[in-house]
Amino acid sequence: MKPITAHSQHHLSSYQSKVVASTTAGFGLENMDVMFLSFALSSIIADLHLSGTQAGLIATITNIGMLLGGVFFGVLADRVGRIKTFTYTIFIFAFATAALFWANSLPLIYLCRFLAGIGAGGEYGIGMTVLAESFPKKQLGRVSSFVGVAGQIGAILAALLAAWILPQFGWHALFLFGLLPVVITFFIRRHLVESTTFTNRTTQPKGQIKALFKTPQLAYQTVALMVMAVVQIAGYFGLMNWLPTMMQQQLHLSVAGSSTWMLATIVGMSAGMLTFGWILDRIGPRIAFGLFLVASALGVYILTLPKDMPTLLLVGALVGYFSNGMFAGYGAVVSRLYPTEVRATANNVIMNVGRCIGGFSSVMIGWLLDHYSMMMVMIFISTLYVISLLVMLTIQNLKAQYYFNH
Repeated sequence: MKPITAHSQHHLSSYQSKVVASTTAGFGLENMDVMFLSFALSSIIADLHLSGTQAGLIATITNIGMLLGGVFFGVLADRVGRIKTFTYTIFIFAFATAALFWANSLPLIYLCRFLAGIGAGGEYGIGMTVLAESFPKKQLGRVSSFVGVAGQIGAILAALLAAWILPQFGWHALFLFGLLPVVITFFIRRHLVESTTFTNRTTQPKGQIKALFKTPQLAYQTVALMVMAVVQIAGYFGLMNWLPTMMQQQLHLSVAGSSTWMLATIVGMSAGMLTFGWILDRIGPRIAFGLFLVASALGVYILTLPKDMPTLLLVGALVGYFSNGMFAGYGAVVSRLYPTEVRATANNVIMNVGRCIGGFSSVMIGWLLDHYSMMMVMIFISTLYVISLLVMLTIQNLKAQYYFNH
């Protein structure tokens, strides 16, 4: 890998460009594969005559697979190498997604989604680690934001493919497009190499989960970051899964109107990620997360105010900007707070605990809607952001003085 010079801190070197291209494409297409289920679920339910519980378990099993895959591949990446393991994860979630083309029973769907979750769970943290070891520390927030935006592009791509494929060819055919990420693996294997940070690492034990908890302060930091990740994912699922339905009820929107609202929200999220990464690199994580968490806690309430479509689109973009803009920061923060020998492990364990637990927010929000009002849902989501803010402020190593000097 070419050395990073002062000049390259502002202009990407050829190798850095290849790293960004590989990691963003990998995460974008991984998110596309994961999102296929959201668009195909109603067709799967009708085709196989599934109950709500059976259908809900598909997503739950996927999240469990993500957690297990995240732990396994994070440890593997720290022990045997990031690049090799990165390609393994892409192969697994791509082929497991495509295998749903032949799945005609619920047990087979569960198996395929579990395997896809294992691959997808491993991919994110390794990609973030590759980025972290290819760029100066002061650029991590900005380059990490590219990965987050790629995930949103993947979701849009999944929606476009679903709109084209489902009416004409059915849900089985949609999942065949899950093979697209395999193309990236050939590029990665050919153009990326292990960083000198990894190859010159110390003789400390590599990829040990217990290293994330080896002192009381480190254990607290790890658990606190997990709590923040849980809130991040919970807020995202609340926005993308339930709020479109609630907006339809409030403003009597059509499905097309609801889709337009979601698109505006995704645009806002992408802008938020790009901005958050820039702010993180300049003023540090405490102020950056603090600003966005406070804005997110207050922002959910303004969703009850719009009375017309243009105002709703503006509010959706604004709420998306703050609530999911923070996603870009986790990989950068974790990569700076944990040493090389456990960096991929830390990224995968922390984020996939967030995915697994935070994903259950959809169930909680559904229960609140059944028993209470939309305002209670807003209070629930807002309270989560306040909890994340309070926890974040107690993480000692997020102080700017420590963060920028280590």
